[in-house]
Amino acid sequence: MHLTTWSPRLARRPFDKTYKLFDDFFTPFSGYHQDSANGSFYPSVDIYEEDDVLVLEAELPGIDKENIKVDVNNRLLTLAGERTIDEKNTEAGKYRRERYYGTFERTFKLPFEVSEKHINATYKDGILTLRVEKPEEQKPKQITIN
Repeated sequence: MHLTTWSPRLARRPFDKTYKLFDDFFTPFSGYHQDSANGSFYPSVDIYEEDDVLVLEAELPGIDKENIKVDVNNRLLTLAGERTIDEKNTEAGKYRRERYYGTFERTFKLPFEVSEKHINATYKDGILTLRVEKPEEQKPKQITIN
């Protein structure tokens, strides 16, 4: 018996251009999504505010922290990395592979400029947490009433 990888993209060939429009629009918000054409995937990310900090949490299970790269340039924060295939699982006799492998890169536009010294990054249990301090001018101010 010969097994082949099934891709929903192959089933919709006649409508590729239409689906591509929706894929491009929804991909950043739809959790894990793999682009089998170039071996990349997009990890799920939550972004929220907590006091004077912007918090970004990315699901990156199975990725060594040495394979994760975080860059900041003015208002752009880029998260990139790679999940490699475990070579012991490539022998014949495997029936299904659903875990995503390959490279990923996501870029987020921050609501303010920030430098790397104002970002704290931690990685625990497959979750990368970035805590981005807001600049003083972005923090809420208490107004004194006369």
